[in-house]
Amino acid sequence: MRNRLLVMLTAAAVLLVAAIVRMTPVAAVASDPYEFKNVRIDGGGFVPGIIFNPSERNLIYARTDIGGAYRWNQTTKSWTPLLDWVGWDTWGYNGVISLATDPVQTNRVYAAVGMYTNDWDPGNGAILRSTDKGDTWQVTPLPFKLGGNMPGRGMGEALAVDPNDDRVLYLGAPNGNGLWRSTDYGATWSKVTSFPNPGDYAQDPSDPNGYLSHRPGVVWVTYDPRSSSEGSPTKTIYVGVADKDDTVYRTTDGGATWSRLAGQPTGYIAHKGVLDTENGYLYIATSDTGGPYDGGKGDVWRYDTGTGAWTQISPVPSSSSDAYFGYSGLTIDRQNPETIMVATQISWWPDVIFFRSTDSGETWTRVWDWTSYPDRSFRYTMDISENPWLTFGTDPQPPEVTPKLGWMTESLEIDPFDSDRMMYGTGATIYGTENLTAWDSGGKFTIKPMARGLEETAVLDLISPPSGAPLISGLGDIAGFRHTDLDAVPSMMFTQPNFTSTTSLDYAEKAPSIMVRAGNFTDSDRPDDSHVAFSTDGGANWFQGTEPGGVNEGGTVAAAADGSRFVWAPKGVTPVYSVGFGNSWQTASGLPTGAIVESDRVNAMTFYGLSGGRFYRSTNGGATFAATAATGLPASGKFKAVPGIEGDVWVAGDGGIWHSTDGGSSFTKLSGITNAVNVGFGKAAPGADYPAVFAVATIDGVTSLYRSDDGGSSWLRINDDEHQWGNMGEALTGDPRVYGRVYLGTNGRGIIYGDRTRPPITVTPTVTPTGDPTEEPTETPAPGDDGCTATYEAGNSWPGGFQAGVTVENTGDAAISGWKVTWTWPGDQQITNLWGGAHTQTGKEVTVTNAGYNGTVAAGASTSFGFNATGSATPPATLTCTPS
Repeated sequence: MRNRLLVMLTAAAVLLVAAIVRMTPVAAVASDPYEFKNVRIDGGGFVPGIIFNPSERNLIYARTDIGGAYRWNQTTKSWTPLLDWVGWDTWGYNGVISLATDPVQTNRVYAAVGMYTNDWDPGNGAILRSTDKGDTWQVTPLPFKLGGNMPGRGMGEALAVDPNDDRVLYLGAPNGNGLWRSTDYGATWSKVTSFPNPGDYAQDPSDPNGYLSHRPGVVWVTYDPRSSSEGSPTKTIYVGVADKDDTVYRTTDGGATWSRLAGQPTGYIAHKGVLDTENGYLYIATSDTGGPYDGGKGDVWRYDTGTGAWTQISPVPSSSSDAYFGYSGLTIDRQNPETIMVATQISWWPDVIFFRSTDSGETWTRVWDWTSYPDRSFRYTMDISENPWLTFGTDPQPPEVTPKLGWMTESLEIDPFDSDRMMYGTGATIYGTENLTAWDSGGKFTIKPMARGLEETAVLDLISPPSGAPLISGLGDIAGFRHTDLDAVPSMMFTQPNFTSTTSLDYAEKAPSIMVRAGNFTDSDRPDDSHVAFSTDGGANWFQGTEPGGVNEGGTVAAAADGSRFVWAPKGVTPVYSVGFGNSWQTASGLPTGAIVESDRVNAMTFYGLSGGRFYRSTNGGATFAATAATGLPASGKFKAVPGIEGDVWVAGDGGIWHSTDGGSSFTKLSGITNAVNVGFGKAAPGADYPAVFAVATIDGVTSLYRSDDGGSSWLRINDDEHQWGNMGEALTGDPRVYGRVYLGTNGRGIIYGDRTRPPITVTPTVTPTGDPTEEPTETPAPGDDGCTATYEAGNSWPGGFQAGVTVENTGDAAISGWKVTWTWPGDQQITNLWGGAHTQTGKEVTVTNAGYNGTVAAGASTSFGFNATGSATPPATLTCTPS
């Protein structure tokens, strides 16, 4: 997707005016094209909104609270992500509080975005608008914040397009900002000053974090298209407000004046307001809280828009002794508008309940019923064969079953074109059915996951061992997985024990089947379980160790290079070490509480720690740590040790990247990098001896994903403006088996893996040049002084650029300790990046000297370097090699 971004500037107190700017600068650093895909999990997070276009069949959108927005692909029955272009500077745009699809010009779609209204998200909210169904977007920043991941995010939709005049949109805003309107397809917005109530409900007004004190405000907008003719703005509009005394308002003059809808119920918040235009009924589903995690009482009401009469139609009235939930997930069958459905908000135990009425709410049936406790009868069957992990590895006792029907079901939607298709969101996935009307005939309808392509996990750690499964993941909320096939859904998350979130992973570099993980769960639920677990078969099976007292969260954990011992720094607890698999733990003295820990990848007795800008090292297996003399390191950050090289450590954090080759005794700060999030390592480039280095870092002012093939001397940007994934990088690693492959963790868009789209350089023996750059021309090496030769080999080429490699051979009788290769280009070729050496280029003259690791070349032996360049792939006539 090639996004066009439109930024709005405030021209008056309530009016926004547009101006075009480029939000993401282009980095001067060279790039390497990649193809990116998700490691398949399917779902993994809360889907608060599913939106069907009422005019175009199969045009369906989904919004998530931290993972952006998606569009349904009917051919593949999968979801296409629409906001991957959102970068670090606007990461909050991945919180989508509302989405609106245009019923007139169906190519138009809008999203109201912004993740937090407290100080967790520094940016204001915005309206995203698209004229091609979300393939490209324009952006209108707002003068206030929006809360896509705040309390009340399942209510709505707060953003709506006028079905009679689609130039007009309304937006309900939180925290006292009221109701806003646009009359130019969302390009500019002004506050509706006549709207009387911005909404005063907050879950906990005194919350010092500013999270539970969030006021959802104006939460839904519903038009009555009967009130005006096509081409004229709709006159009658209903608006829902998070206010228990005054929750529904109406205008009958196109927004000039508003009034509280007379006779409305009080004491609850209307989560949804849905209008049956054929029968003239406005339905509201109410709950006593904003949700999405809670709700203990509520009702369903029907308002007759012709007579003004309110009728309570609750399947279980709030006054009943059986009422322990509110209501949400309200929907109408547009093919048969007397048929309505509603979901409980929230019935954790034993399961969510769906209610269905075919007579406008006069009578109801339940999706499941009690028989003889604890038994239940069901009007549905569930088929999760495509996503078997949705059982969460549980085996509950009746009346509970696995998988659960759902929870947090704020959005339950019947397809307006197909009475048999229904989709609904849960805290973990999207479920749906294609034979819903079997409910009415006494049969059972089938529910299946409908989440393929929608990846909404927050990724906390990733490891890619040199053997076994290519990837092991640590995730928030759903523990993590062993990924034996990146393009297939794993059968089950980690169990025995099952962490709610896996905070840290490691494997033994020399014995990679040995693994360790640490994580979180609610201790009161499982007092006998440990926050650390071990595997000896590459993550296929796990067993738990003991743990020291006071552990409530996993923190970080490290495995010795040979798997003989482990160092663990639980959150808030003094770090410990264990010889063996956690049968007992001893204090790791000298390492501060809160440190992050890693192991040396060669020396099994060496472990490292980072805390408060100081680097710590243990050389006795974690028993004691001491701070090294290194200074200038970031106060917080991430660090990793390089596989295969003892004492080689990289640190990423505020200010950049630092590299040590002496076990952390000293560090060198890499030039040109002003900030970094994470660093990882993968298979070395062909001809290189040092692993490829991956980093999420800021270079030339651009926070992006980079790769270096020369130990950090130069970098390639490997993502692009279309693939940024918000605040990515909490987890990052390369693949030790596939050159160029990177695994990237995102905060809400799951695990991304990327592969180069150009073939790697292959260094081969000398062949006679052909003069055709596409046929890998090389040339006979020219002898250098004292027995050194350089052989040029052409690699892949493309319009405007090419790759090449050079083999340096010692033809003398004694080892050389360094070398220099020079040549003159025949044209305007320019090297953009080079690995396996350091280069300078002045005009057409090129000089390459050895890297630190490949300068020593034994007699008769060889080494190599490679590079990318712009211009014609015509090779130089002669290369000269000089030993040093």
